[in-house]
Amino acid sequence: IDSILVGDSMSMVVQGHETTLPVTLDEMIYHAEMVGRAVQRALVIVDMPFPTNHLGVHRAIESAGRILKETRCQAVKLEGGADQADVIRGLVSAGIPVMAHVGLRPQSVHLMGGYRMQRDAERLHADATAAQEAGAFSVLLECIPAPLAAEITASLHVPTIGIGAGPNCDGQVLVTNDLLGLTAGYVPKFVKQYADLKSIIHDAASRYRADVEGRIFPQ
Repeated sequence: IDSILVGDSMSMVVQGHETTLPVTLDEMIYHAEMVGRAVQRALVIVDMPFPTNHLGVHRAIESAGRILKETRCQAVKLEGGADQADVIRGLVSAGIPVMAHVGLRPQSVHLMGGYRMQRDAERLHADATAAQEAGAFSVLLECIPAPLAAEITASLHVPTIGIGAGPNCDGQVLVTNDLLGLTAGYVPKFVKQYADLKSIIHDAASRYRADVEGRIFPQ
C-alpha cells in the first residue's frame, strides 16, 4: 500500500529547527490537511507531536481525534513501544489506527544522547512486540542495525517500516526533502538522493536575479 507519512520532521526540514520538538499540534494539522486534500488513494499517517501522547490516554485520544477529523488522514503515528502500550490500546479502542515507532525516537533525542544507532536487541524486540499486542497496525523501526531490524520484522505479524534500518523491513520511509536533494548540510548515511533540486533551484533563482538586474526580465 502506498502511504504518506506527514512527519514532525517538518520541524527540522521545513521550519529550520534543530529537533522535532518545537512543532505544534496545530502546525501538524495545518500541513497534514493540505496533504489530505491532494491525496487520491494513498494511506495518510500523521505524527503526533511532542508531548501529545504523554499527557494521558484521554488527552491523546483528543489530540489524535482532532488530527483525523481535521486532516482527512486515516491513522496517526506515535513514538514509543512498551512505554506507550496503554496509549496505543486506548487510541485503537477509540477507532484510531496507530503506527508505533521504536528504535531512535527523535522526540527523545535529549534523553537518548543524540541521533545514534540503537542496538539494544532485547529492548527493541520488547517495544515492537508490545506495540503490536496493544493494537498497532504497523511499527516503524528507526536507526536499527539491518540484521536486528530483519529479526524484528520476522517476529511480528504486522508490517514494519524502516528508516535507517536496512532493506529487510516490509516498507521504507524517506524524507521528501532528502529524496529530492533539497536538504542542506548533514545528510544521513542511509539516504539516497534521487534528484538534486537544491542545485536546480539555486541556478534558477540566480538566473532570475541576473535577468532582473540586467533588465532582461520581463521582456
